[in-house]
Amino acid sequence: MGSSPPLYLQIQQHLLEKIQNGDWPAHHQIPPEEQLARDFGVSRMTANKAIRDLVQQGYLTRQPGLGTFVTDRKAESSLVEVHNIAEEVRSRGHDYGNDVLRREAIAADDEVALRLGVRLGTQVFHTLIVHRENGVPIQLEDRYVNPRWVPAYLDTDFSRHTPNEVLVAACPITDIEHVVEAVLVDAATARHLDTEVTRPCLSMIRRTWSGENLISYARLIHPGERYKLRSSVHRQSS
Repeated sequence: MGSSPPLYLQIQQHLLEKIQNGDWPAHHQIPPEEQLARDFGVSRMTANKAIRDLVQQGYLTRQPGLGTFVTDRKAESSLVEVHNIAEEVRSRGHDYGNDVLRREAIAADDEVALRLGVRLGTQVFHTLIVHRENGVPIQLEDRYVNPRWVPAYLDTDFSRHTPNEVLVAACPITDIEHVVEAVLVDAATARHLDTEVTRPCLSMIRRTWSGENLISYARLIHPGERYKLRSSVHRQSS
């Protein structure tokens, strides 16, 4: 007969259940250590360890003088920089993975030709990849690349290197353009992102240049309930 888990783990499991089933949403204040200690019949030190571990794991945040709150654990990307999504996920202490749905050379249609700055019918490289955080889809990346600037793009092992890594290695990015809007997606996209067609998503159109060369055009779709975008601008004082 197996032994019961340590008391502090029992408290952690209780707190995680409240967070993960939605009883305690982001920014909800959890019960104080003293109350948890009374409820579970343990010392305050044991309750403190349970909370401290969840703070370190990113589920909770302490605000001195106010209490302990559930963190907003949505994935986050910058609007003013281009980061490797795999590194973003791992920086949060989570596991990164992806599913490569398409890897092909195709003729540019009207939209792709316009966005990528090539002639209609020009051969371009296309990939469609679902990026995952702890197994959960957080982004559908629909990307087109000009083969002139990244000729080996389709030879990439995308289980080891993200498209961003490949592009940066081939052509250092000097300029980016982002267009963001809230959208409702079609059934296929909803299925790839494990969401519902009635749930709003974030759509980011991203174009990247290296010098004067337009390298890539991508449409990045994120489930709205799992993702947020951040912008930070530093202005010099006059």
